[in-house]
Amino acid sequence: MSPIDFSKINTVHFIGIGGIGTSAIARMLLSPEQGRRVCVSGSDMAESEVTEGLRQAGAVISIGESADNVLKDVELVIYTIAIPEEHAELVEAKKRGIPILSYPEALGIISKEKYTIAIVGTHGKTTTTAMVAKILIDAGLDPTVIVGSFMLDAKGGRTNFIAGKSKYLVVEGCEYRRSFLNLSPKILLITNIEADHLDYYKDIDDIKSAFAELSAKLPPDGFLLMNAHSPNIDYIVRLSKAKNGDWGVVTLPEGFKLKIPGRHNIQNARAALLVAKALGIGEALALQSLSQFTGTWRRFEHRGETKGGAIVYDDYGHHPQEIEATLQGAREMFPTQKIVVVFQPHLYSRTKDHLESFGKCFKQADEVIMLPIYPAREVDPGDINSGMVVEGIKKNDQPAYLVASFEEAAKKANDLVRSGDVIITMGAGETNKVADILVKK
Repeated sequence: MSPIDFSKINTVHFIGIGGIGTSAIARMLLSPEQGRRVCVSGSDMAESEVTEGLRQAGAVISIGESADNVLKDVELVIYTIAIPEEHAELVEAKKRGIPILSYPEALGIISKEKYTIAIVGTHGKTTTTAMVAKILIDAGLDPTVIVGSFMLDAKGGRTNFIAGKSKYLVVEGCEYRRSFLNLSPKILLITNIEADHLDYYKDIDDIKSAFAELSAKLPPDGFLLMNAHSPNIDYIVRLSKAKNGDWGVVTLPEGFKLKIPGRHNIQNARAALLVAKALGIGEALALQSLSQFTGTWRRFEHRGETKGGAIVYDDYGHHPQEIEATLQGAREMFPTQKIVVVFQPHLYSRTKDHLESFGKCFKQADEVIMLPIYPAREVDPGDINSGMVVEGIKKNDQPAYLVASFEEAAKKANDLVRSGDVIITMGAGETNKVADILVKK
């Protein structure tokens, strides 16, 4: 297949268009800054804020899987890697000989045409990407931005895509299935490397090899930015031929404060500050930009209050270390209030691989409400369930409750709190629906 030239494509169909990555490219093609009109269609399994936003932007959205969703004049199909090979629309596209790209492949094509600043890592990459994007925007560098969440600071409202006119692309890269290897970075920022996605990777050494392969793509005049004392980083540093920068030694001025809580977000800010330095952006401007950063969608996002006056936050945290970091920040922000967490484990494989850690990571919460595992792309293997997570939490002398539905979770949370207490819905699945119920007027 000859290389895809997006400037010559007029009709594109997205499979899984509601995904936070695929939707960003759909937004790019729909953007007026393109200078021409691209017809975008797409399908997903359910309506969401993402699909509604795309529909308002001009995309034709279908809910449900059907070969008929692939319209007759489609010239390119882009799909999320979460869908199976036998997906009806993917099968139809192959049968008709329509060019097909996965989301990472499409992102890779965009990356080759830009000065790419890629932010990768097991945790913190979404927030750090949004921080870097804000700094570049405030510095007048007019970047194109693709991030795995909605930026809350963006002009024109919440969005996961910003159409810039400069050479710069700020992008969040995902390590799952080595997806980020499609990128062509000039600056590569690694937030951290931990064990995750063990349904794909063999072990931590396999994960490290993927990050090393990505860093090897940096040109000699590129930058590898990392915390040199972070676990699993030394291997990547030894193989790097680019200029190395250590954000672990970056210091913030005394009294500097972020609008979002948590020591992990201070770490993210230090990393973003080093990107600014690599680009020659003044420190004073970068610090001013960071001090005004208000966060991203589903990253400790304030959702409102319950009828009884409890404060509700929603967070995407789904790995034990993410959960621990978020709750540490929450406890700093609310030192005396009761904190109740509603958690939905994400993936059977991740729950099984980190079962012991899930039992320990909620220590800063007072009580935990547990929903059934969100399967996403996986089939229930029958040997892991949320009840086992509840038992692990109880072994660490914490109250934990198993519930069957979002409605039951919301009711239980309301029963456990009083005015001024805090409820945090957490998980990479659909726990934000519990927050919706809790704050519904």
